[in-house]
Amino acid sequence: MAVHHSLEVVDGRCDDDDGRPPRTGTAWTCAAHIITAVIGSGVLSLAWSVAQLGWVAGPAALICFAVVTYVSASLLSDCYRSQDAEKGPRNRSYMDAVRFYLGKKYTWACGSLQFLSLYGCGVAYTITTATSMRAILKANCYHARGHQAPCTYDGSYYMLMFGGMQLLLSFIPDFHDMAWLSVVAAIMSFSYAFIGLGLGLANTISNGVIKGSITGVPMKTPVAKVWRVSQAIGDIAFAYPYSLILLEIQDTLKSPPAENKTMKKASIISIMVTTFFYLCCGCFGYAAFGSDAPGNLLTGFGFYEPYWLIDFANACIIIHLLGGYQVYSQPIYQFADRYFAERYPGSGFVNDFHTLKLPLLPPLRVNLLRVCFRTLYVASTTAVALFVPYFNEVLALLGALNFWPLAIYFPVEMYFIQRKVPRWSTRWVVLQGFSALCLLVSAFALVGSVQGVISQKLG
Repeated sequence: MAVHHSLEVVDGRCDDDDGRPPRTGTAWTCAAHIITAVIGSGVLSLAWSVAQLGWVAGPAALICFAVVTYVSASLLSDCYRSQDAEKGPRNRSYMDAVRFYLGKKYTWACGSLQFLSLYGCGVAYTITTATSMRAILKANCYHARGHQAPCTYDGSYYMLMFGGMQLLLSFIPDFHDMAWLSVVAAIMSFSYAFIGLGLGLANTISNGVIKGSITGVPMKTPVAKVWRVSQAIGDIAFAYPYSLILLEIQDTLKSPPAENKTMKKASIISIMVTTFFYLCCGCFGYAAFGSDAPGNLLTGFGFYEPYWLIDFANACIIIHLLGGYQVYSQPIYQFADRYFAERYPGSGFVNDFHTLKLPLLPPLRVNLLRVCFRTLYVASTTAVALFVPYFNEVLALLGALNFWPLAIYFPVEMYFIQRKVPRWSTRWVVLQGFSALCLLVSAFALVGSVQGVISQKLG
């Protein structure tokens, strides 16, 4: 969920330190932005993740990732202002900070990882939406024909349908500036997350027993257990970090006090709320289903009734991800538009707009490059989703790919430069050890998630 800034001066006021309208954000508004951005489709896999790890390691892993996320957020928040923490030049985005502190080569590496992350989210959202569409049909089928009825539906058709809808949405002008999009997405994400939490709690109470074990889901071999544990860690990693949007959110905070102090306070609030919510969703889901905890809490059909509530929750997921796909795609669209316009300034294909008049619609301004690029982009995410339609494994792969480089490595390296931390000092050694440990965790999750995707494809 990106935080957008207006470039217009309102009522002639230029009270901020850069000539823009004064910022009014507080710790509480900042915490609200973070919670809204973090709680999303990743919450649906947490019951499955806790089930793989068991009653001790599962909650412990959630808490450990919360602590790591806070450390990462604290380091990155100190990099918001260059040189001086209160009056130095501001880095308004993650990429701006990487460009200032680490230089051009690191900026390209960071940008590539960031766009890969955004692209992967488009693939994951395509898979998740198709699964939710099928879940609505299955819920209605089970309600009408009984829980043993052969209610099966092909997911490929619904992925293609979702791709078609995204293609239409991609051509809406200024879609990224629609503030209501973030509001609707936030409402939808909270709705289905609370429904999943409530159903897990209700199911646990109705069972009269807390299911699960200390060691989690039993597997046939120790190696198979290791792969499952690594996938679970990848899923948890996908659900937590918000480093890519942290500085954009921090740029909404008023000053004084210094923005990094307010951001650290907001991070504590938001991570505590998010962790409590994640623990409830993950643990109640595991308590309700034990080793049978579904990969996606709302579509795995541990829940059958009330079917209308299952339908509503999955409809919320679909609406959220329809907008969420566009939120994550717009930075790539904008980058492509700028890149080709600068590379080919004299090309009519790249820069010219044509007026298209359709019946009952106002005249539309069409750019051929945008039509071709957006069509290829949506088609490619849909094709990848069709090729690897595996919810848990794809989320784990994305979490493992992004966790160390974007949430740990770049913030640590930028912090060293911003605070002028000398090599081999105690702080330098501790943070390097922290980064190395997170690299091992990320690599472990990456290997397991890749193995999961391959085994699903071959099996």
